[in-house]
Amino acid sequence: MLTHSTRRWLAGLGVAGAFVAASASPALAAPAAQFDMYFENVTVAADSPGVVRSPSLYSSESTVLNDVSVRYDYRSLGGKVTLAGERADDCAADGEGVLLCHEPFPIAVDEAFGGYLRAVVIAPTDKAALGDSGELKISLRAGGKEVAGYTSRIRIAEGVDVAGGPDVEVKAAPGGAFEAPLSVYNVGKTEVDGLVALFDTDYGIQTKERFDNCYYDEDYLIACEFAELIPAGEGRSATFNYELAKDTYAPGEQESNVRWVVPGDFETLIGVRKKAGATEARRGTGKTLSLKAVPSKQRRALQTDTEPDNNWSSLNVQVTGKNGADLEAIGATLTGQKGAVLTVPLGFKNNGPATLDHIRSGADVTFIDVTVPKGITAVEVPFECAPRTGDDAEWADAGTPGAAAYRCYPGPFAPAGEELTGEFKFRIDKVVADATGSVKVNVPCECQGGFYEDLKPANDTAKILVNAGGQGGGDGGTLPITGQSTGLLAGLGALLLAAGVGGYLVAKRRRTRFVA
Repeated sequence: MLTHSTRRWLAGLGVAGAFVAASASPALAAPAAQFDMYFENVTVAADSPGVVRSPSLYSSESTVLNDVSVRYDYRSLGGKVTLAGERADDCAADGEGVLLCHEPFPIAVDEAFGGYLRAVVIAPTDKAALGDSGELKISLRAGGKEVAGYTSRIRIAEGVDVAGGPDVEVKAAPGGAFEAPLSVYNVGKTEVDGLVALFDTDYGIQTKERFDNCYYDEDYLIACEFAELIPAGEGRSATFNYELAKDTYAPGEQESNVRWVVPGDFETLIGVRKKAGATEARRGTGKTLSLKAVPSKQRRALQTDTEPDNNWSSLNVQVTGKNGADLEAIGATLTGQKGAVLTVPLGFKNNGPATLDHIRSGADVTFIDVTVPKGITAVEVPFECAPRTGDDAEWADAGTPGAAAYRCYPGPFAPAGEELTGEFKFRIDKVVADATGSVKVNVPCECQGGFYEDLKPANDTAKILVNAGGQGGGDGGTLPITGQSTGLLAGLGALLLAAGVGGYLVAKRRRTRFVA
């Protein structure tokens, strides 16, 4: 099943969506909520000022937690590291090797995006030696009750400083082949012993190569491991052969970002990728791809890496030619007696020939207006749909039943040849012959995203007919679409997208209520 609400995850790293108001809420606003916590494994360079990390919290239901505290137990490291709050007034020692942090405000935990807690600084002490490691046990309490916990790991390693090479720009048409170089430089003072390139690639950029030191998912490159030693001040490069998918939208752009990490960090990120619901990446069976020396005249100036921002490179593909898409609205014809509850998927089908891919920006591929027929009450609607009055949608009330009209936001990815629908449940309150509502796709919206170059606008509107011809028999059928709490998977996906680990592939497997 392909799924379509993705780059919003990145926004969720800083903004956790439309949170429930925190005032006058109990410590556990929804007692039935189940919580998950995540804190990534941390590798700290010896003789460094340390790293800043923060735990993430996920819930099966949107809720608000009051009186929140987080306890960090790092006694297993035996004085090799220290933990402190990023803000000094938030945290204090609770005995040797234990840090206790209090959240000054209620924590809103959104079902889709989770919630984010105050950060801590993890720093090595003068006792730290290369290879030291230990557990970091984290527990979260709210309203005097423990609601979540997680055990992470802290390791001490040798610090290195690598930088991604220059960005690359090429041109290609849908279905066309192209090649792109990838380079990396050791701009530190320590020899680098092996590297891994992580790829965050848009839908249209595919490869048929299968190097035995690279990992693949379908036709998408996920990562490549390189065993080469790179002396300080030197660079290395490799060349990849790609092709654009035939259903790539044109004209347009496709992008691939590459992040260089050391092998230990790669192990951690691949573990997170699996937990986020992505299928296992498979190692290729072809020849080994090696890194070749880069002439010194192409090197970047040496620099001090105060943060990992210079570990990235990007490939930008200018997609040439014409390859558009036709989005066709999907309505319904229903029959039922008074009191019957009818379940129906409403939305659209992308008739192609191009796939619409807004995952990079997170913008919705289109906007959909649903008008409920007279005599009908919408008793259940997708969370991606908000009550609408005219052209104004109340996003804060998303998923609220009972409105006469809705604006729906189906997500940033619409594959060619597939339907994207959300499940509505309509109750017949009054039998009205030929009661008619509508589904309209590609409606204008003063917001990011949308699609206004449809190849066939004539099919952008479809009817919702109830008891057409005056018939009112039967109870109506159901077409169930399963849903799940996706907070944990969404948050882990956000970490992977930020890290550069197969963003499109993690994205397309996340479930939302608008599904293909």
